[in-house]
Amino acid sequence: MYNSDMPTRAELPSSKQLVRSTILAAISAVVLLVAIVLPAEYGIDPTGIGRVLRMTEMGEIKQQLAAEAAADAAAAAPATPSQPAEAMPDMASANAAQPQAPAPAPVAAATAAPKVQWRDEIPFTLTPGEGTEIKLKMNEGAKAQYSWVVEGGEVNFDTHGDAPGKSISYEKGRGVPADEGVLEAAFTGNHGWYWRNRGKADVKVILRTSGDYTDIKRMK
Repeated sequence: MYNSDMPTRAELPSSKQLVRSTILAAISAVVLLVAIVLPAEYGIDPTGIGRVLRMTEMGEIKQQLAAEAAADAAAAAPATPSQPAEAMPDMASANAAQPQAPAPAPVAAATAAPKVQWRDEIPFTLTPGEGTEIKLKMNEGAKAQYSWVVEGGEVNFDTHGDAPGKSISYEKGRGVPADEGVLEAAFTGNHGWYWRNRGKADVKVILRTSGDYTDIKRMK
C-alpha cells in the first residue's frame, strides 16, 4: 500500500489566510454579479460595464421574452364565466314617452391637420419569432413624434428607455398592426421600441420619426 505524505502544520493555511481568501472570493462574486450577471440576465446595469460589453441588450431581450411568455400564458388561461346580466327595463317604451329633442345643427368639418414632415424612415422585415430594437438618443424632456405600421401581420412591442443605472417602460402591446404618438424622454439616454413577430409569416415594419433626437440606431 502506498502511504502519501501528510502535510506539516507549517504547510497548512492559517485561519487569517482562509478568512482573506473567503473575503476575496465574496468580493469577486459580488463584482461578477453586478457587472456581468445582472446586465446579461435582467438588463440591470448599475455600473455601465454591461452596456459597453453589449450584455445589457441581451438581458433586456430576455426580460422582454419572459414578459411575452407570461402574457401568452395569461391569454391562454380559461376565462371566468361571466355573470348573467340582470334584466334591463324596457327602455324603448320609456323613451317613446319622452319628447324627442331637435336634431343638432350640422357642424363644419374640422380643418385637416398638417402633414408631418418625417425626418427618418426605417423599413425592416421580421421573420416568425424574430425581434429587433431601434433607439433614439434623446435628452431629458425632448420629444419625438413617431408612427410605425406593420405590413402583412401584427407584432408585439415594448416602447422603453434606458441609460446607465436607469430604465423605463412607456407602453407595451400584443398583436398590434400600427401605432403612433409622441415619445417624451424621461431622462437623457436611449429611447425607442422593441418589436417581435409572433406570427407564422414574415412581416414588414416601417418606422417613421421626427423631433428632438440626435441619433437613431437599430440595435439588432
